[in-house]
Amino acid sequence: MSLGNTNDYGNKGNNTPFQIATAKLLGDIARNTGGSGSSTTITPGALRTTAAGTVAAGKKSVSIRNAGAANGTVLGVVIKPSETLSWASNNGSSLSAIAYDATGTEFVITTLG
Repeated sequence: MSLGNTNDYGNKGNNTPFQIATAKLLGDIARNTGGSGSSTTITPGALRTTAAGTVAAGKKSVSIRNAGAANGTVLGVVIKPSETLSWASNNGSSLSAIAYDATGTEFVITTLG
C-alpha cells in the first residue's frame, strides 16, 4: 500500500486519511509488541531456594512454585505446598520487584527477561 492513492472509484478519490491511520496503527503495534523488525533476546533464569529474597524488577515473566512441604510467602501472601504463582507483562512493559520467603520450604523460581 502506498500512502496517498487517489482516483479510484471505491475511495471516491481520497483514501489518504485511512491509509495514514492504518500505517500509524501498524507502527504502534510493532513498537508495543517488540516487532520492530529486530529480534530481542530474552534471558531465562531458574533458581531453587530455601531462603528469603527478591526477584529483581524488570522481568517479563516470573513463576514461583512451592516445591517444599511447608508454607512460604510471596508478596506477603501465603503460598502453600504445590501451589504456583505466575505473572507476565504485556505491551512491552516489565514487572516490579517480587519479594518472597521460602524459609522452611523450597521454592522453584523461573524468570524471563
